[in-house]
Amino acid sequence: MLRSAPHQRRNALPIRSPCCGGRSRLCGAPSRDAAPRPGHETCGEKNMKRHLCWFALPLALVAGLSSAIGQEAARAAGDAVLGPVFSNTGPNADIYGAAAGFPVGDRATAGQPHYLVGTYSHFGDVFPSRLVRRATTPWQFKRAPGPSISYNFRSERLSIENYLARNPITGLLIARGDTILYEHYQYARTDRDRFLSQSMAKTITAMLIGIAVSEGKIKSIDDPVSTYVAGLSETEYGKTSIRDLLHMSSGVAFKEIYDGNDDIAQLSRDLFGGSGKDAVTSVAQFNTRVAPPGTRWHYASVETEILGLVLRAVTGGPVADYLQDKIWQAIGAESDASWAIDSTGQEITFCCFNAVLRDYARFGRLLAHDGAWEGRQVIPRQWMLDATTVQPAVAYLAPGTATPYFGYGYQVWLLPGEARRFALLGIRGQIILVDPVSKLVMVHTAVRQKPSEPSSYAETLALWFSVLAQLGK
Repeated sequence: MLRSAPHQRRNALPIRSPCCGGRSRLCGAPSRDAAPRPGHETCGEKNMKRHLCWFALPLALVAGLSSAIGQEAARAAGDAVLGPVFSNTGPNADIYGAAAGFPVGDRATAGQPHYLVGTYSHFGDVFPSRLVRRATTPWQFKRAPGPSISYNFRSERLSIENYLARNPITGLLIARGDTILYEHYQYARTDRDRFLSQSMAKTITAMLIGIAVSEGKIKSIDDPVSTYVAGLSETEYGKTSIRDLLHMSSGVAFKEIYDGNDDIAQLSRDLFGGSGKDAVTSVAQFNTRVAPPGTRWHYASVETEILGLVLRAVTGGPVADYLQDKIWQAIGAESDASWAIDSTGQEITFCCFNAVLRDYARFGRLLAHDGAWEGRQVIPRQWMLDATTVQPAVAYLAPGTATPYFGYGYQVWLLPGEARRFALLGIRGQIILVDPVSKLVMVHTAVRQKPSEPSSYAETLALWFSVLAQLGK
């Protein structure tokens, strides 16, 4: 293995096609920078920095080589390795563009396997995005060696190293409480890369709704959306409560099957494709109610987009700024994050948040502590409990009912079983798993070739439950 230079940025072609939220495909978008805000870098400035980093690359690689060799020697000897481990390869690396330095694609190619590694770790650099500033004084994880992790899957006993060798993982981190036990990167990704969240951003949006409620900006989640977004007052979504949007149970028809011709593709073309429509106009076109609200769960990324419109209306500013002020600073984020925006400057709240792996772990730690951080309640505790628990009145959201396996809370996936455990999920393998009892968190970023592969969760969950059994005591 070769340790990658921490600030290395690979060559990137201009992309014009963002990953359309939820678990969707890549769709067209204009290649143009967002209007910069005071104190924020433009995409052009970021690109210049990326190209300048190449001059420092040879020296950085030489400097990192001895460290990587030492890490591998320690592993071979059975000694504990503290600190992240980097690999410049991974399963099927040739398919993912290893020979070309894992390039970022353009509008026509970004969704192809050859460009996925580059796209999913440079999304915020090449698409119009709003910066979420890191904390002035970052909160630091401790580190401790975890035991060798193994798991059972399909009659095989496998190690965590086997898992990495079998799955297209870009980053995998396991933390318990304030301590990182495992941190590994593949495909030449590093702990400086911002990884695309995909639909994990939905849970971030829901937590911001909870904060807005606690601050009195939203009077009640039983209010209809039109109370806050007047432009939707004559639509079915405008007549739907915020609670039902949080549960994805509006009863409004929205097709999300990722065939390029469905409703999520249309919404994404509107928001990213230069249609000239603002987000209110875009979501208003989906206006056919097929079931009473609050009676049936149906996955629809448009409903999270509407929650983002509510946030913008009640806070009077960008959603990214609200995240920065209320959560990102509070948890001591070590790196700037970014959130993709549409042509009007509205965050695409159903997807497209980008952060380094350890900051995702910080967010997971916040959720594991039911919204508390070092004695301060950042997200209301009752909101966290409500968000991650199925009440008898909404039994249709229970695990095994909402889906054959997962249940659904406030834009968060609920695992079956007596213990309260939950997950943030995004297409192609973006996952944060949380256990509030043991305070274990597993962050998992990946580049699976198909947008939606329900069967792919089986091995990840087998690993997770084994981690709980081995490290959760």
